[in-house]
Amino acid sequence: MTTHTLKTDEAEIAYDVRGPLPTADGRPPLLMIGQPMTAGGFDTLASYFPDRTVITYDPRGLGRSSRSDRRVDNSPRVQASDVHALIRALDARPVEMFASSGGAVTALALVTAYPDDVGTLVAHEPPLIPVLPDAAAAERARAAVRDAYEAKGSNAGMAAFIAMTSWPGEFTANTLPSPRRIPPHSGCRPTTTAPATARCYPIGRGRSAAIAPMSRRWPRRRLGS
Repeated sequence: MTTHTLKTDEAEIAYDVRGPLPTADGRPPLLMIGQPMTAGGFDTLASYFPDRTVITYDPRGLGRSSRSDRRVDNSPRVQASDVHALIRALDARPVEMFASSGGAVTALALVTAYPDDVGTLVAHEPPLIPVLPDAAAAERARAAVRDAYEAKGSNAGMAAFIAMTSWPGEFTANTLPSPRRIPPHSGCRPTTTAPATARCYPIGRGRSAAIAPMSRRWPRRRLGS
């Protein structure tokens, strides 16, 4: 594995390449992205593809990547622009992509703005609350996660987040997930000048809320085969 740094608009993006570029067999490289998860979250998954060239990265302002735009929120358009710059730097269009959670939101913004960048996209569980049938109740549950972070700290906030994401079926107006236990502090060591609370817990602190207004504008079409 080799590690590189790419300078984009008001950011320096750290990314890792496992395998040769250009690829040995001519297949597109496999790009794995998350948000706010960094490249380290894909170490195990990447190990299951020894026959592929796999690229992972740290989104701006997270992990090893820095940002100088003085923002702490996560705009899908900005994140997609960074990924587009990364794909161009790899000179490997179109890539194949597995994108999880907020990374799936970034990926949907990417293929909307730069459709030639990706040949096949697997968008795993993008948190697009406005398009859900239980959107109002789900938003209430997400607000409870944010309130737990603000009132009781990161551990309680993470417990509320786990309870929300583990909820079976649809939310209703009369139900609110209740955490069964508070997990131990996961530990976070920020590596940029952004506030620790904003960098380490962007979901609970409301830093990912920018994903919501975009969700209704993405095309509903199948990518790849």
